[in-house]
Amino acid sequence: MAIAKAERLMNLALCLLGTRRPLSKRELRESIEAYLEAGSDDSFNRMFERDKDDLRELGLVIETVENLDGEVGYLARRDSNRLPPITLDAEEAAALGLAAKVWQQARLAGAASGALQKLRAAGLPEDVDPYEAHGALEPRIPVHEASFEPLMLACRDRRPVVFDYRKATAARPEQRHVEPWALECWRGHWYLAGWDRDRGAERVFRLSRITGKVRSRSGRFTADIPDVVTVRETVASWAGENADRSALIRLRTDAGYPLRAKATAVRELGDGWDELEIPYGHGLDAWLVEFGPDVVVLEPAELRADVVDRLRAVAKG
Repeated sequence: MAIAKAERLMNLALCLLGTRRPLSKRELRESIEAYLEAGSDDSFNRMFERDKDDLRELGLVIETVENLDGEVGYLARRDSNRLPPITLDAEEAAALGLAAKVWQQARLAGAASGALQKLRAAGLPEDVDPYEAHGALEPRIPVHEASFEPLMLACRDRRPVVFDYRKATAARPEQRHVEPWALECWRGHWYLAGWDRDRGAERVFRLSRITGKVRSRSGRFTADIPDVVTVRETVASWAGENADRSALIRLRTDAGYPLRAKATAVRELGDGWDELEIPYGHGLDAWLVEFGPDVVVLEPAELRADVVDRLRAVAKG
């Protein structure tokens, strides 16, 4: 069965690469023996769609063209499917290997492995093994949220989405209509940056606070998409990365190591407590709440009030 499918895919690829004009489904069916043996039109259509998707997954660029009569045809232009020789030194190959390793425990593991196989086919030296280089390093990006994959696809395809989102200060989730721009991982948490249609403004959403399914919506984006650098800066800002002042907190001894790593000053208070001065930026209140009773905010007063409000909201459920 595997050999038969491989032969069918090869024949389809040769037909699409060998034609100078788009070929219709009917013409492709008449040209490939396996398609002629399909029992019905439905069987052929299902087989053809699967094969077309498989070829695209393997990297073949297949164009869909509609002629003047409204008939759809397919072809794979040679200039669109020709890669220049790939030359990578050991360090570059190692970097690609580390990037692929990042996703080995996520849904993108197959895509990462497939990308390296395509590089092999395009000329990656056989004596260079991206997976083995610097094998002591085992980078991982956790992807536990069910919303990650549909949001990743929506960002790629520029599709608006709808989902229920529970803010840290809210007892119940609210429906949000969003034009997704990019996903960013920060401090072990995934964030979505995009345009909130209901609020008419740029917003950042933490994926762990998305409840239920992410639903796609038809139509185009209504807001301009900023460049990648701007999106990343926005995620960092909303997550508390860009600090413009300092906060003073009390922290239990031997607790809150991420806070200690960010501290600009630490003073032992005794009785199991330390005093820390840490950068204060947007989103710090939400981060401090995660440490529960191990943290007490001393100043500024507005940060203390925000943390208290969040804790009360959590207590109310």
